[in-house]
Amino acid sequence: MKRFFLGAYATSPCQGAWNPEAEAAYWAGLAALPALGGLEYPFTGRLHPHDEAWALAHLKPDWDLVLTLLPGTMDRLGENPHFGLASDDAGGRAAALAFTAQALDVVRRFNAAAGRRRVVAVELHGAPRLGGPASASASALAASLAELAGWDWQGAALCLEHCDAWFPGQTAIKGFLPLQEEIRAIRASGAPVGLALNWGRSVLEERDPAHVLDQIRAARAEGLLRGLIFSGCSGEETPWGVWQDSHMPHAPAFGVEHAAPGSLMTAEAMAQALEAAGEGLLFLGGKMTARPKDAPLERRIGLNRDFLKVLQAVLGQAYTKLQ
Repeated sequence: MKRFFLGAYATSPCQGAWNPEAEAAYWAGLAALPALGGLEYPFTGRLHPHDEAWALAHLKPDWDLVLTLLPGTMDRLGENPHFGLASDDAGGRAAALAFTAQALDVVRRFNAAAGRRRVVAVELHGAPRLGGPASASASALAASLAELAGWDWQGAALCLEHCDAWFPGQTAIKGFLPLQEEIRAIRASGAPVGLALNWGRSVLEERDPAHVLDQIRAARAEGLLRGLIFSGCSGEETPWGVWQDSHMPHAPAFGVEHAAPGSLMTAEAMAQALEAAGEGLLFLGGKMTARPKDAPLERRIGLNRDFLKVLQAVLGQAYTKLQ
């Protein structure tokens, strides 16, 4: 059985305040999901924002990790709009490199605590946000990637996660560099860096589910596609907002109990994305949030469980067509 990654922090019951008992019950429910092979784990500057010893003790021993630096990147952009690996501002780029060095230390600590290579990939980002006071470029990003590739990541793959790009006349959510500029930066850096895509973030870029297929095919054609995380969005009025990067769950499918009516991330759309991606991804999975915000624990676990059911079903459909 293929095992998948979940950005389960987005469905955590501890979004507002730390409650170790509630989080332990949540993680225990996740640990009971046989298809779950690991977590897309958020890095904000520390191994865990509240209790590092707790996190190390509660991680299921066989879970792998994909460390995403986006939560910490967004926190720092809120304080300094010039922060980012792609920043043309020397201070902003230096700050982003220093932040990434903190992530490297956490990679080593996770691996040491597990006694093995637990962190399989690290997701980097082409910040800062464009359309405001900051400037970003492929050349600045290439310089950062070249430097990072010289560090010892203990076997973790470096992946540039594409977020919705900034375009004149459209309100962006993240507003980072366009995918083709990120590809250009990777090529110019000469570094062994791949690309990761988030389904919802690519859809948001042009408000069109077909756009994510174009991006998956472009990344794959370049030989750079390493990861794909499914996370939904909608152009309708929903509890997850209109055209928001709010990790909307999948649409109802296959009779599962937990889903999000109105989500553009249908089973058919997921199958099309998997067909476009092909086989050989380093990591594959999903990330979603629960609504209402005070949703009970059963729904939080159920959303993740049912997403994995849908993913397994559409994966079988997609790969049957590839044969």
